[in-house]
Amino acid sequence: MKGVPQGWVFPCRQSFSFLFFSPQEELRELREQPTDPQEEQEIIDRIEEVYFSSDSFDMVQYELEKLPPDLNLLELEEYRDKLKRQQAAVSKRVADLILEKQPSYVKELERVTSLQTNLQLAAVICTNARRQLHSAKEGFTEASLGLLANQRRRQLLTGLLKSLRTIKTLQRTDVRLSEMLEEEDYPGAIQLCLECQKAASTFKHYNCISELNSKLQDTLEQIEEQLDVALSKTCKHFDVSHYTKVQLAYKLLGKTQTAMDQLHMHFTQAIHNTVFQVVLGYVELCAGNADTKFQKMQYKDLCTHITADSYIPCLTDLCKALWEVMLSYHLTMQWHDEHYKEEEATPGAGNAEGSDESTVDRSYVKKKLEHGLTRIWQDVQLKVKAYLLGTDVSNFKYDDFIVVLDVISRLMQVGEEFCGSKSEVLQESIRRQSVNYFKNYHRTRLEELRMFLENETWELCPVKYNFSIAQLHEFKFMGQCRSPSVSPSRQPESTETVELSLFEQYLQGGNPFEMQIDNKEEETEDVLASNGYESDELEKSVYQDYDSDSDVPEELKQDYVDEQTGDAPVKSVSRETLRSRKRSDYNLNRANAPILTNTTLNVIRLVGKYMQMMNILKPIAFDVIHCVSQLFDYYLYAVYTFFGRNDMYESSGLGLISSRLRTTLSRIQESLIDVNAGPHASPEERKEKVPSPHLSQLVVLTASDTLYGLAERVVATESLVFLAEQFEFLHLHLDTMMPSAKKPFLQQFYSQTVSTASELRKPIYWIVAAKAIDYEQMLLLMAGVKWDIKEIMSQHNIYVDVLLKEFEKFNQRLGDVSKIVRIPLPVSNVLWEHCIRLANRTLVEGYANVKKCSNEGRALMQLDFQQFLMKLEKLTDLRPIPDKEFVETYIKAYYLTENDMEQFIKNHREYSMKQLTNLVNVCLGSHINKKARQKLLAAIDDIDRPKR
Repeated sequence: MKGVPQGWVFPCRQSFSFLFFSPQEELRELREQPTDPQEEQEIIDRIEEVYFSSDSFDMVQYELEKLPPDLNLLELEEYRDKLKRQQAAVSKRVADLILEKQPSYVKELERVTSLQTNLQLAAVICTNARRQLHSAKEGFTEASLGLLANQRRRQLLTGLLKSLRTIKTLQRTDVRLSEMLEEEDYPGAIQLCLECQKAASTFKHYNCISELNSKLQDTLEQIEEQLDVALSKTCKHFDVSHYTKVQLAYKLLGKTQTAMDQLHMHFTQAIHNTVFQVVLGYVELCAGNADTKFQKMQYKDLCTHITADSYIPCLTDLCKALWEVMLSYHLTMQWHDEHYKEEEATPGAGNAEGSDESTVDRSYVKKKLEHGLTRIWQDVQLKVKAYLLGTDVSNFKYDDFIVVLDVISRLMQVGEEFCGSKSEVLQESIRRQSVNYFKNYHRTRLEELRMFLENETWELCPVKYNFSIAQLHEFKFMGQCRSPSVSPSRQPESTETVELSLFEQYLQGGNPFEMQIDNKEEETEDVLASNGYESDELEKSVYQDYDSDSDVPEELKQDYVDEQTGDAPVKSVSRETLRSRKRSDYNLNRANAPILTNTTLNVIRLVGKYMQMMNILKPIAFDVIHCVSQLFDYYLYAVYTFFGRNDMYESSGLGLISSRLRTTLSRIQESLIDVNAGPHASPEERKEKVPSPHLSQLVVLTASDTLYGLAERVVATESLVFLAEQFEFLHLHLDTMMPSAKKPFLQQFYSQTVSTASELRKPIYWIVAAKAIDYEQMLLLMAGVKWDIKEIMSQHNIYVDVLLKEFEKFNQRLGDVSKIVRIPLPVSNVLWEHCIRLANRTLVEGYANVKKCSNEGRALMQLDFQQFLMKLEKLTDLRPIPDKEFVETYIKAYYLTENDMEQFIKNHREYSMKQLTNLVNVCLGSHINKKARQKLLAAIDDIDRPKR
């Protein structure tokens, strides 16, 4: 109200009047109130604020509570008057305000009255309208529009029914999806799920559909999980139909690239899980208890628990399992290649946008698969490397280690065909193990060889006449296919199938590592002859007389074949020639079988084993060939030490040991023979060297009735020659295995060592020749002959007959020895050559001991020598007679003049100083004077001086 502050609540006038006044008194008091506005305003201002606080304010209660405990009537009346004045002022102010708003009130009242009239008119209009609408409803709407409404409702209900049926079908989809997943129809399940999602988006305004849509999304994720599991199964056992479904399913999902990423992850996981489970199975099997600590180990640590007995089976199973994984990857790549070729061959497959996307996917998949080859093979190598290095194989049996090498070699072949890899990781791993194994193995074999040699009695090992090292098991690999992976049972017949890769060979089934069983076929070698003979008939033919053509062996009726050259002459050999060969060639018995000992056969087998290892593992080829050379070196050195070492060689002047052979023996002694085999030798030095072997005490080389162990010497020497021949046979094969940088070593080994084997015949058989004939007796007999005779003699001296008897006895002994062991033609030639040379030199020595000699005496010397030669030629067919000129030249030198004698001394240094001096002294007085003698002796002294 005007004049009253906003927010005030006027005090209730009735409350004041109820306390102090009656209505009449109140009106009267109101009229008596002063009219001064200022005073009136002051009274109103003095009213307490609490009276304006709220309508629910209880004024009476408030005033009563303000009364003091002791009431004073006078004060009470004064206070009452104050309140009355305040009430009067408020009432008056209210009345003034009412009067002030009176015109507005009247005007508003008129408007209300007009509004009431209008409302009454509107009520009449509405009543009439309702009446008319009711008539229209009865006459038109219910009769006509009702039909339309019902039709519309029917259409809506029909659509609703269809939607409900669709919803019902959607709600039953999860059952069908489960069935399709059990059937592994992943493309159909994904197609159905995507269609359901599309339908669900159409009916998403239904509450039930919103829940179904969420369920379908969960189902689709579940399908993806099962699809991932199905994809992982292809890593071990690839199935074309299964993989086709999986790839089509991922294509429907638009996740072809994701599928390829997942596939490679699964292959990596498959490799790890496969090798771990294989090794774990063998470790737990060998452990023999239920301890589960192995399952918590790392794969590398687990490999260290493989026992030696289970090492090869576990390795084989490991490679088989890894082969399955790599074969699955190979088939996966093959599937994609064929699939993409079909897509490219089908024009217009999809729109341009889809085609571009498919091209991108194909490019990605192709690159991913190509890069995955190297990655997967690297994983395979690392797993096998951990297995290989987890066990010390240095103490494995040779055959077991060869199996390990063969398996790894086959695995490296798989790697080369898989991704073109050279398998450096595997090569280095197996090289480390091979070097470790081979050093230990070779050291043991050398010790065994020493033991064999020290216990060898050098008796003939009876083998068939057609014996060849190719008949030994150890050399079977040389006749097999280049690839060690192809077993004999699977050897292809045509050249086309030979070129098939392992993946092509085993595409339909099988496993290249199953050939381990096929390769270890139990075969028996048929190389030994019965009692040293091929047959009884052949044995009889050996000892039959040669006088009859019917008694001559068939092979001798044919063209004669030279044993040294292997060439057959054009013309046949006559009967006389055969008879002569009977006297000089002691190789007709024992069916011409090779001469070798058990030790030789063991060395040959050992070489075959070494070559097997080298053939399978090329990186250690040089180490192996070096050890092979040591086997031959040690055998050669042993034969020389046992039968050929003699300090008399140098004094013989025959040059029995060539400089090449001497160098070879020195090299072997320095590099291989442990001279200081005592406890002071360093361990490293003892590892590289072997003590010198000692001849068995059972071998007697001093008995004259056995020609000083000639049979043993023949067996030993000719077995060495036979061994050298086998090395020559293997030369080309070893050369192909040897690295290019190391081939000079092999060439040097053959040129300086293998080729010197036959040279040992000279020093070894010289000892027999030096003791078989009594040359000292001949010198004594010659010393008793008078050479200064005056008449030419027609009868030779007795010493010639004695010497020839010695040769006949020697020939007879050779025949006796030949019944024990075959004496080849080169051996008999060397023996006869040595004996004849020694005899001739003994003759020269005997002639050099003559103090006085006449021309007739020199003629007698020539007669004696010619008689010796004539009889000797009947005993041997060795032509020409060795050192024939040596004797004849010395005898004829007696007739030389002074000048010719001086030239003779300078040119013929093969004669000793004593022999030359004696020649000069004997000639003194006949045609050489003392001055010439002094000159010639000075010339002899000058020749001898450089030797001092």
